[in-house]
Amino acid sequence: MIPRTDDPQWLGSERLEPVNRDWSRVAIATAVPLLSVQNSARREESVWLLETGKTTGGSFMLTKATLEMIQKYVHPFRITKGKDFQLKDFDPDDTCGLKLEKGEAAELRQRGTGWLAEEQGMLYAQDRWSLLLVFQAMDAAGKDGTIRHVMSGVNPQGCQVFSFKQPSKEELRHDFLWRYYKCLPERGRIGIFNRSYYEEVLIVRVHEDILKRQRLPPHLVGKRIWDERLADIAHFEDYFTRQGAVILKFFLHISRKEQKKRFLERLDNPEKHWKFSCSDVHERGYWGDYMHAFEEAIRATASKSAPWYVVPADNKWFARLIVAAATVEAVEELDLTYPKVDAQRKKELLAARAALAGEK
Repeated sequence: MIPRTDDPQWLGSERLEPVNRDWSRVAIATAVPLLSVQNSARREESVWLLETGKTTGGSFMLTKATLEMIQKYVHPFRITKGKDFQLKDFDPDDTCGLKLEKGEAAELRQRGTGWLAEEQGMLYAQDRWSLLLVFQAMDAAGKDGTIRHVMSGVNPQGCQVFSFKQPSKEELRHDFLWRYYKCLPERGRIGIFNRSYYEEVLIVRVHEDILKRQRLPPHLVGKRIWDERLADIAHFEDYFTRQGAVILKFFLHISRKEQKKRFLERLDNPEKHWKFSCSDVHERGYWGDYMHAFEEAIRATASKSAPWYVVPADNKWFARLIVAAATVEAVEELDLTYPKVDAQRKKELLAARAALAGEK
């Protein structure tokens, strides 16, 4: 499910002077050359989003200039303070002026996923941090495809994906966060929530009959229940980040027009019929309610430690690039390294090598 989008007056964690949306788009688009034609046949990637260099060891590395370019594209969609947030200030069709062919966008994204795969090894070895990626969107916004493409290079053993459907009877007997809490990633791992605890303030808010199934004591279901739940979520995220977790929340912002187009494509293609549910059309009738619920959720829970990214999703290639870039930036800030062994451990390793070398 998907709501509207917010005002990028909030770039990162600092409050800037009011930004003219058209100006910021032009500035970002002209800040870096996009692609240059070489030999009138092949295009070279610019040092834009996911440019990487190779070390002699074959591992990926990001330059300072590249990280700065990532920030220029990602930060207009990053919300860390929700006070003045409004979804209407974001265009679902926005691409920051970029025009890429499908293959070019895929190549840039693959460079980022390659770098992320390198970092995942260090995340696991260091065993101090965990990464939680939360995806929320309206139907057909591209959550599944974005997760599949962005995480394509990651070792499955270090990544856990959870898609939360209707709660079971057991889950309904617990508090609304219980089933999500037990799926949080452990240290050294990446967790992905395809829909999440935010459903408890989105679809449950739009369809309050679902709330009745949770069998809360009547006096606890008052006018402030949604504000209370949002506060609970914000406190929950604050707690989790203080335990060594990095939380990134992505709202894939698709327009109602584009959603209709994708629904029709599913209906016209027999191989995609399995993706379509008649309830998808029914939910379009609540579009305004969902937009309001998303706006309230982002406004109440955006923070520096658990930011929201309102990702324009009408163009799948751009949405995937932004998600990849935001993830790259967040992991890079952890300054991950492989653990260094002490003198005693080195002595043990040398002894092990000598024992192996001495075998006949």
